[in-house]
Amino acid sequence: MVNYPISFLTHGFLGISTIMLILWLYQHYRNDASHVDIGWAIGIALLTSYYALSGQGDPNRRFLVWILTVFWSLRLSWHLSNRHESGKEDGRYVLLRRSWGKNAQRNFLVFYIAQAILAWTFSLPSFLSIANPYPLGITDGIGLAIWLIAVAGESIADIQLNRFKSNKKNVGQTCMSGLWRYSRHPNYFFEWLYWFSFIPWAIQYSWGWVSLCFPFIMLYLLFNITGIPYTERRAIKSRGNQYRNYQKTTNAFFPWIPQKV
Repeated sequence: MVNYPISFLTHGFLGISTIMLILWLYQHYRNDASHVDIGWAIGIALLTSYYALSGQGDPNRRFLVWILTVFWSLRLSWHLSNRHESGKEDGRYVLLRRSWGKNAQRNFLVFYIAQAILAWTFSLPSFLSIANPYPLGITDGIGLAIWLIAVAGESIADIQLNRFKSNKKNVGQTCMSGLWRYSRHPNYFFEWLYWFSFIPWAIQYSWGWVSLCFPFIMLYLLFNITGIPYTERRAIKSRGNQYRNYQKTTNAFFPWIPQKV
């Protein structure tokens, strides 16, 4: 059995908190919080790297989880950076800045601390997988298969949407082709699926059962905190009845055959 001192995870939390504090100061200077999402993704990769280099689990699984998590982080960060229009703050944070008024910087500080907590929390599946001392087996292959489907699906969804948006003829239109024909948010669906990949990697470890919680946490966040609610509100505001009709025919999350109205 592999035992870790509490300080091991504490050091990781202090590290990601320091990074987020630096990003908050940068936000204060630039008056632009768009980079916080990239910081969140990169933060998970950095924490996973720390766990992999300092951990005590099976070395083959440590390397596997480390390289796959870093790849996921870099792909997501690259996508987020390309989505952000240079010189303009992400619309979500523009709205927050306006609504918070004179308290914006104080509230953004709390927001960045919350992002540090979230990044640390969502690095725990990597930690639990890396801490697993048992040799690689069939369950690890299952985790890898889930990871491949999730990352491929999310990548395809992002590419299809970017390609659609890059066509000037589609300005003000809704992407309803490819994976977007079967789900209004296929990128979120596959991002949610990604967190299932850690369960087979971690489940043998004494605390591995905790990995079962993360798909449910992510599902809650996507449906209630960030992701779907904000995206749908913006879509209705910009595309009106066209998007309302899309809502009537296409599942919000789980891919399925479109309905006829």
